[in-house]
Amino acid sequence: MSDPLVTDPAAAPGPPARTVPMTFQSARATLLGVLHVPAGPGRHPVVVVLHGFPGNERNFDLAQALRRAGYATLVFHYRGSWGVDGSWSWTHMLEDAARAVAHLREPEVGAAYALDADRLALIGHSAGGFAALMTAAADPGVTAVGSVAGFDFGTAAAACRSDPTTRAAYLDGWEGELLPLRGTSAQALVTEMEQAGDAWRLARLAPRLATRPVLLVGTGRDPVTPVGIHHDPLVAAYLAHPVRELEHCVFHTDHVLSDHRVALARTVVAFLDRYLTDVPR
Repeated sequence: MSDPLVTDPAAAPGPPARTVPMTFQSARATLLGVLHVPAGPGRHPVVVVLHGFPGNERNFDLAQALRRAGYATLVFHYRGSWGVDGSWSWTHMLEDAARAVAHLREPEVGAAYALDADRLALIGHSAGGFAALMTAAADPGVTAVGSVAGFDFGTAAAACRSDPTTRAAYLDGWEGELLPLRGTSAQALVTEMEQAGDAWRLARLAPRLATRPVLLVGTGRDPVTPVGIHHDPLVAAYLAHPVRELEHCVFHTDHVLSDHRVALARTVVAFLDRYLTDVPR
């Protein structure tokens, strides 16, 4: 088999690969995304790639690698971000992730792009990792889920409640990220996180993820989601439950994996190949 990291796929019978603008409704907002459709007749397994806050890194390189590996891959913007309708909030992010999955399951969408929504995975980065795990936990139809440098909002909420200095640091840091967002503020985002509290603690999801494949990727040079706070305790909780098909690793890199993009793509493709396809590489 060709290596999807370095080789374009060989010509296949049937429709060519396509890159399709995709809009869908979430609440009253029209969300905008891009569906990367592989060549061939399908039915293609499906991956939703969820970006983080505010979405400077959208992981299109990962989406392209996944398409070359045979996965139809959707990247989209949550409401209130990057010119999309509505207002930004953590709750809206969760609602929009669930709505993206529901949209890809609609029969007319599956027929138009030869999708196999019975083989559907979520891969999220940072806040998107949180959204991926939360969405999968709430939706037993999600086949597999991966979190990359995932942000544990429940853990962060507890830290803010117990330490005013930590809370002030989140307020200051998030204030500087608001330019591509609308309808929110750093104060609103911290307050929403604190009010959700332990309901957004990712370790609590272990019972609902126990029977499905889960990938957790930590980042060892990362002040945003340091592994000792956001990764290691989650791995320990999932091993203890246990989440039987847990895979986990730590890359010595920054929050957006600036110098580990190929390693990330290889890790994600290999993980999905084990659980969404029987085709060896």
